[in-house]
Amino acid sequence: MDTQRLILFFVFVFSAFMLVDAYQSDQRAQHGPAIPEAKAKVEAKANGKTEPSAIPVPQAPAVPSAAGAPASPQAEAKVPSTALGAGGEIIKIETDLLRAQISTKGGDVRYIEFKQHKGTLDKTKPFVLFQNTADHVYVAQSGLIGEGMPNHHTLYTTTGNNFVMKEGADQLEVRLSAPEANGVKIDQVYRFTRGSYLIDVSFEITNASDKPLQTFGYYQLVRDRKAPDGDSMMLPTYTGPAVFTRLEKFQKVAFDDIDKGKKPYGTGLLEEGWVAMIQHYFMSAYLPSEKTQREFYTSKLESGLYAAGVKVVGTPIAAGQKGVLSAPLYAGPQDQKTLEKLAPGLELVVDYGILTIFAAPLFWVLQWIHGWVGNWGVAIILLTVLIKLVFYPLQEASYKAMARMKVIAPKMQQLKERYGDDRQRMQKAMMELYQKEKVNPMAGCLPILVQMPVFIALYWVILASVELRHAPFYGWIQDLSSIDPWYILPVLMGLSMVIQMRLNPVPPDPIQAKVMKIMPIAFSIFFFFFPAGLVLYWLVNNILSIAQQWHINRKIEGAAKKPAVERAEAKPSENKSG
Repeated sequence: MDTQRLILFFVFVFSAFMLVDAYQSDQRAQHGPAIPEAKAKVEAKANGKTEPSAIPVPQAPAVPSAAGAPASPQAEAKVPSTALGAGGEIIKIETDLLRAQISTKGGDVRYIEFKQHKGTLDKTKPFVLFQNTADHVYVAQSGLIGEGMPNHHTLYTTTGNNFVMKEGADQLEVRLSAPEANGVKIDQVYRFTRGSYLIDVSFEITNASDKPLQTFGYYQLVRDRKAPDGDSMMLPTYTGPAVFTRLEKFQKVAFDDIDKGKKPYGTGLLEEGWVAMIQHYFMSAYLPSEKTQREFYTSKLESGLYAAGVKVVGTPIAAGQKGVLSAPLYAGPQDQKTLEKLAPGLELVVDYGILTIFAAPLFWVLQWIHGWVGNWGVAIILLTVLIKLVFYPLQEASYKAMARMKVIAPKMQQLKERYGDDRQRMQKAMMELYQKEKVNPMAGCLPILVQMPVFIALYWVILASVELRHAPFYGWIQDLSSIDPWYILPVLMGLSMVIQMRLNPVPPDPIQAKVMKIMPIAFSIFFFFFPAGLVLYWLVNNILSIAQQWHINRKIEGAAKKPAVERAEAKPSENKSG
């Protein structure tokens, strides 16, 4: 296998890996049009919002009641079948990090925008995660299960419709009161905390009846299949539900899997785990407290919507007593430092796939370097240099093999001219040449194979890290997560590939030679659609490779010319002595 075949092999394996990873993640293939049926069924509202049609959700789990308490018929009741009902008023909330809207109809969180994160397509506006429009539905819902219990159809009352976190306050509370029924008073309470994207969602229950009360709650994220803004076929990322349990660990539940009724997270009551809806850079998740019995579910709903949720068993409330049923809601960026503190395994939503073993430490090093230099672009450059230094011995062996192949390239061309189309004799002569010149054409394979997982892992680190979103570099690069607006980096990368190809011997096979000439142009066009941070990484890697290969080529070629010069100098002295 000569140098060109090695490069082609590398490109093929890299492309195959990307295709397999995209297939396993069920990324772009499952992104369908936004709520196709909903557009025919929505009814306009005075506030400009729309309400999708009825949405069925699964039954509550059959849960044994507490010792001494009568079994509750609520355990067999169904969650109400409408996701977003008509009516209700909008409550506006503003904290230091976000603006949110909650409807008094069901207490749904129907809108969330983040002050510190700009929109993907329009950076003059804040990024919006939750919304309820004719084009896109993504909301968080919660309620209690059972007859007379408030759910996401209940019309709540509240003391105001505009809540702003006061200067110096650590928390902001929004309380919604449900109609009292059967001597049970229930308030749904949202608590927002300064400096946090975690929202406490709880039901405060006062059992003024003369019977004990066993409560069951549900918390669900409802979304259509629409891909987030900026999602690209060139760089597909996963959008959809995910569930984490201690037994099954982190499991993506693709929309297509939900259509097929698949439940990779298992069934039955558990005492740990969370449910999330994830997309590139951002996520939402319900995080019930540990030791709380829960059951996860995913389901396809009407109007092209999907639900991913958790049903929770509350602590029995004795007659005349009070109780609380809660499950915090995280709605924010996929910041790994924050996520790993909130719940076990939550940081896994930043999914590097099968290369997590390499990608996780690479991200840690990248973050550590950024802490010193304060610029993510510089951190990418320094990390690429560091990786090059670590793999220098392996790369040196690979480049030496390439250099030796270049030295014997003229002799290989002579063999081609001598044997023409006689491939069998040509192969035999080439093997004899390799043995004579002590060249191993396979010497460059192993170094490339060893390095490949690390470089692909770094690729995914740069692609998946929200820390690089809208992060500026220098000059015209003001967002490392977006394409180069002037396409300067892709062009430079293409030029670097041309230089790199010229350092290698020309393939004896004319088809390979043509492919090698076209590859830099094809790659440049391909990288036009890549984020600037990824192109910067590849460009720096190419420049370092060129420098290393040029140095080794000079060394090998110089060593090859030296014996010839010595022989030429020795001939006159031999003739003279003779």
